[in-house]
Amino acid sequence: MATKKNNKPASAYVKPHTMSGKTVKVEANPGSGANRSKVDTVDMSVGNLSKSAGNEGIKTTGIKIRGTGAATKGLMARGPMA
Repeated sequence: MATKKNNKPASAYVKPHTMSGKTVKVEANPGSGANRSKVDTVDMSVGNLSKSAGNEGIKTTGIKIRGTGAATKGLMARGPMA
């Protein structure tokens, strides 16, 4: 026995709202400024290459962490430490 699926848009079930229950207006492309749907305005990145970033390179400085045992890789903590 096959059941019929309801493949309606979400707005058919519940009106768009905030977490407090207030209604919100739905816009085609919210926000101000450039159209973020276009490829030339999106800040894309592939691997360590980014459209907006300069040639920062790989971060090699950091602090040596303890408790790594016989590990040969992953010995440095390189994140924000401030």
